[in-house]
Amino acid sequence: MFRSLIRHPRTQALLAGLIGRYLGFCYRTTRWSLVGEANILPFARDTKPLIVAFWHERLPMMPMLWTVVHDQYPETAHWMPHVLVSQHRDGRFIGNIVSRFRLVMVHGSTSRGGAAAMRSLLKVLREGNPVAITPDGPRGPRREANEGVAQIAGLGRFPVMATAAATRRHRLLPSWDRMMLPLPFTRGVLVCRPPITVEAGDTAAGAALIAQALNEACDLADSWIAGGAQDTESRRV
Repeated sequence: MFRSLIRHPRTQALLAGLIGRYLGFCYRTTRWSLVGEANILPFARDTKPLIVAFWHERLPMMPMLWTVVHDQYPETAHWMPHVLVSQHRDGRFIGNIVSRFRLVMVHGSTSRGGAAAMRSLLKVLREGNPVAITPDGPRGPRREANEGVAQIAGLGRFPVMATAAATRRHRLLPSWDRMMLPLPFTRGVLVCRPPITVEAGDTAAGAALIAQALNEACDLADSWIAGGAQDTESRRV
């Protein structure tokens, strides 16, 4: 009975609202720094198409990146980031949470019957809006990039930017991805790595390249909050 209650649409909507408000509170009470501003700056100013990738484990903090971009660059007011989320109940639940942060949901998958989702994402990119994807979502394996992201990037020669985020105060959840849940009143970092290009027709190599870049982004973020990368060029936002 309890499981049925938790899965009820009204309960899911209530939980999504509570979690969304909690994350918003964490974002506002965290002192954020941006590492790699020069990498995202050209896309923010010219609103050029871009695929933003991050591991599923960092999802709770990534909406802050779009908040920073919109706040720092008024010319991106019309820039509508689209996030690919699973059609599964869990994916829709996550979508209900992150949609509260000026993000547009695209329901589907890049690996399972995702032809419609892929067409939607290509249309979004060609219109000049960015797309955000978790290459190991929605259910893993952890930190293994599926080839769907590389396929989209290769089809339109769209650059892929590996990103990550971390906060000094956080909890690692006992989920398949060891999701990092931020806590309030702390310091946090947003990392944007140099964009990479994927060759069309070589999706396996492209996926491996994306995975490597994402791991490097996470390593840099984790090193930053541990105090080991404070000399890295960053800016308070």
